[in-house]
Amino acid sequence: MQESELGARTIKKVSRRIIPYIFVLYIIAFLDRVNIGYAALEMNKDLGLTASTLGLISGIFFIGYFLFEVPSNMLMHRIGARKWIGRIMITWGIVVILTAWVQNANHLYILRFLLGVAEAGFFPGVLLYITYWFRGKERARAVALFMTALTVSNIIGAPVTTWIIDNINWGGMAGWRWIFVLEGIPAVILGITTIFYLTDRPEQAKWLTKEEKGWLISEIEKENQGKEIGKHSSLKNIFGSSRIWRLSFIYLTLVTGLYGIGFWMPTIIKSFSNILTNTQVGLITMIPYIFGGIAMVWWARRSDRTGERKMHAAIPPLVGAIGLLGCGLTTDPILSIIMMSVATVGIYSIFGPFWAIPSLFLTELEAAVGIALISSIGNLGGFIGPYVIGYVQDTTGSVEMGLYFISIVLFICFLLVFTIKKGLVTAASVQEQSKNLNIR
Repeated sequence: MQESELGARTIKKVSRRIIPYIFVLYIIAFLDRVNIGYAALEMNKDLGLTASTLGLISGIFFIGYFLFEVPSNMLMHRIGARKWIGRIMITWGIVVILTAWVQNANHLYILRFLLGVAEAGFFPGVLLYITYWFRGKERARAVALFMTALTVSNIIGAPVTTWIIDNINWGGMAGWRWIFVLEGIPAVILGITTIFYLTDRPEQAKWLTKEEKGWLISEIEKENQGKEIGKHSSLKNIFGSSRIWRLSFIYLTLVTGLYGIGFWMPTIIKSFSNILTNTQVGLITMIPYIFGGIAMVWWARRSDRTGERKMHAAIPPLVGAIGLLGCGLTTDPILSIIMMSVATVGIYSIFGPFWAIPSLFLTELEAAVGIALISSIGNLGGFIGPYVIGYVQDTTGSVEMGLYFISIVLFICFLLVFTIKKGLVTAASVQEQSKNLNIR
């Protein structure tokens, strides 16, 4: 059998085994992270929360996430994905379920912080896990398919979550409280399943033939040879790498936009008309995410096919900035949804090409820390975006200025990517990249 045939068969088998499962895990993870934005449609009134308080509650999750993400990923690299990701899911599911019994803002501050601590390491852990199984030229597509869960979680979660609010009040408990119970239980169940389903490394894959395992292990090891940072591996080199810090700040600006609109989209749509039910708000919220999901996969496939990373990572945040600017400038509900869809397409399309970049110069050991560092710094944007929009709404009575702020941040994201030296983001041979990579 020719190597190309063996390789195609192996990658296809690995993709079918891993991608659908981690995709489902991320749907649950992201929904449990953002469902507070849907709960806010009724929760704010019941608990007497202001917009800025909700923004702080939404964002404080990322403080816990930031503090524990790097150590969590280092532990996963040592313990293995199977046990560590399973543990993460079980603990975050328990915290989400407990949120159903909060009585005030202080309870929410504590549980949202603990949720960040519990979930820390899941996202960078899965990205690291992908590097164990996929070569560089397949990673943008693999990451995009995994991260399409971001859009699908909203496509599914928006109508389901808002329906729960309107229709479930078992035991006299409000519908927004049942959101946390019904959407936290799947995380616990899948956490237990993960311990038995995932395979840590290709060497342990009983579902691959000996020939397939040999080919995959050889290909991954071949890519790891000659990567620049890996030649002198140390935490000091990783934390002192200008490349890592630049990518961290790029991700910070991107995540500010992602969660800025993610947490507030239901409230923004609800403001279009006072006759919309919560369920109708959920159905309308699906629209931008449907377009975002389609664009996300198509753009990542295009990046993998052409081998180009830089412009594929630079153009989306510019599109997102234009979409949010347009959304802030218009008062027409239909045009607002169109512009929100443009913004969502832009924000989500960058993920595949962007997360293919770190593995171009990080070997496995460095990736455990480097990817987590990029993610943890970047996810501070999840605190900035929701809080700024909430503060602006309390101060001005509208969210337009908050949307303008997010638009500016995304434009900065575009500039940071656009000015990267091309050697970092070209999917040529690993050996050639290790000689030429440089960020200033």
